[in-house]
Amino acid sequence: MPLLLVGAGACEKKTPQTDPGAIAAKDRADALSGPVDSTPLPGIDVSKLAGEKQKAFYKLLASLKSPCGKPQSLRVSFTSDSACKRAPFAVRYVAALLEDEGTETIVRKEYEAKYESTFPPVKLDVSKAPRVGNNDALVRLVEFYDYACPHCREFKPMLEQVAAAHGANVVEYYMMFPLGRWPDSKSAAQAALAANAQGKFKEMHAMLFAKAPMHGKEAVTAYAKELGLDPAKFEADYTAAAAQVELDRAQGDAAWAATTMGEEKQNPSTPAVYFNDRKYEGPLNPKYIGMWIDEEIAVNR
Repeated sequence: MPLLLVGAGACEKKTPQTDPGAIAAKDRADALSGPVDSTPLPGIDVSKLAGEKQKAFYKLLASLKSPCGKPQSLRVSFTSDSACKRAPFAVRYVAALLEDEGTETIVRKEYEAKYESTFPPVKLDVSKAPRVGNNDALVRLVEFYDYACPHCREFKPMLEQVAAAHGANVVEYYMMFPLGRWPDSKSAAQAALAANAQGKFKEMHAMLFAKAPMHGKEAVTAYAKELGLDPAKFEADYTAAAAQVELDRAQGDAAWAATTMGEEKQNPSTPAVYFNDRKYEGPLNPKYIGMWIDEEIAVNR
């Protein structure tokens, strides 16, 4: 199966202006229909792209917009604009998507979602969220998730893998977002926050995913005991955490509504990840998450 198609999916919530940096429409049409510049780019290996894939690569370079919002193509940004730090990463992103069997249409859609989004940054209050990493890391990842969501469970090791690979450059914040599809998801979220209050978030986090969807009060209390948590403090913190779970969920709803359109806006899904206040729109796959992180590190140094 192509790597592009391998990764976590998404669990959905139960249902109750013109870009100033855009290339002119005529220029984009010309890039698509006229002769395509297939001059190799320095440092970019396209040997794994054969035949039509390589033609599509150079066609996309000519027709995609600058990843820095300038009135020029991706190729021009790469070859002639050293100030556009995102250009080399954008070119490699296109090549990787094609290499992993993405069609030209899919690649264009993925690129536009990443580099042409008109959604404003999402400011999230993570002051009370469990955290892994240093507050001053170059890349801040915020994940909204549900402990009973199987896709969140699949995504957990992916996020941990790429975060570990990038060390001190990445900090992860965990925001509770029980979708309402599973009756005890809120209980699991409360248990995670209660365990965090005793310095055992990572252990409870792993336990809750491993035991999903057995997240009722009696079950999570047993998990707390197994982890050696103080029973009385866990009970008090579990009860108090209910309010924080609702605050997290409200932030998740607002962030989702601010970064989606149409019917999707009404149906938030998990896992939902935000990179330095921007919603992650790429494939839920370690390779592409890692590419996003590498780019953010380079741009924010």
